[in-house]
Amino acid sequence: MTIPPKSGDDCSGLAAAAAALGSDVIAIQEVDHGLGRSNNAFQTRDIANAMGAKHYAFAPAIIGSPDGSWHKADSIVESNNSGEADFQSESYGIGIVSKIPVIKWHRLDLGKSPFGAPIIIPNTDTGKPKAIYIKDEPRLAIAAELENGWTVINTHLSFVPGMNLFQLRKLKKWADIFGDKVLLMGDFNLPGSIPAIGSKWQSLILQNTYPSWLPKVQFDYILSKGIALKDVIQVPTTKSTISDHLPLTIEID
Repeated sequence: MTIPPKSGDDCSGLAAAAAALGSDVIAIQEVDHGLGRSNNAFQTRDIANAMGAKHYAFAPAIIGSPDGSWHKADSIVESNNSGEADFQSESYGIGIVSKIPVIKWHRLDLGKSPFGAPIIIPNTDTGKPKAIYIKDEPRLAIAAELENGWTVINTHLSFVPGMNLFQLRKLKKWADIFGDKVLLMGDFNLPGSIPAIGSKWQSLILQNTYPSWLPKVQFDYILSKGIALKDVIQVPTTKSTISDHLPLTIEID
C-alpha cells in the first residue's frame, strides 16, 4: 500500500523503491494517477519505467482524489499494451507491473460498503494510535494473464468488517476461472489466517506487514492453489519509507 507523497515532494523515490525490490511482477495498491498531491505523476507508469518493465496496467477505483471529491470509475484500464488509449483523468486505484509479457488484462468490480467504519491509524506525531471514521470506496481487482501460463491478480479489499469477506468470496469465485496457476495478492484488510481460510487457498508467505515501521499484523497476502510451498522462497523485506505497509516478496521455482 502506497502513501502518496504530499504536493511538492519528490515522487521519484516511490518508483526507485519499487524497482529496488528486483521483482519480475509487482502488484500495487492505493496508486495515484495524475493527482496534484503526488505531483500529477502516473505512478504505475513511473514504476514500470524504473523497473524496465514493458507491461503494466492501472485500474482506477475512483475518478478524483480520496482526499477530496470523487465518483466511481468506469471499468477502464490504462495500459501500455491493452490496445486502449491512455487513461488520463485524475484518479486513484490499483496496478500491476510486469517484466513478463502480459497476454490479456481483466478487471472485476467488487463494490463498496454503504457505510464506513472507524479505523485505528498510527499518529506519527505522538507515536500513539488514533481512531478516525472513514467512508468506504469502490473496490476492484485486476488480473494479468502472463505469457508463462500464470495469472496474477491484484486487489485491495474493503476495511469494513464483513464486506471484505463478501468481496473475498466473490474474488475467489472469479479467480477460479483462470485455472490452477494463479497468484492472488494484495491488501485484504483481514488479519491472520482469515484470507487463506476464507478462500481455501494457500498463503505463500507469513509476515506481519502493518504498520511498516513496527509491523504487528499481516494485512497483505500472496495466495495460491497451484503451487507447493517447497517451490516457494520467502524473501524477507525491510522497513519501507514510501508506504505504511511492508512489501511481500517471494521467488517461485
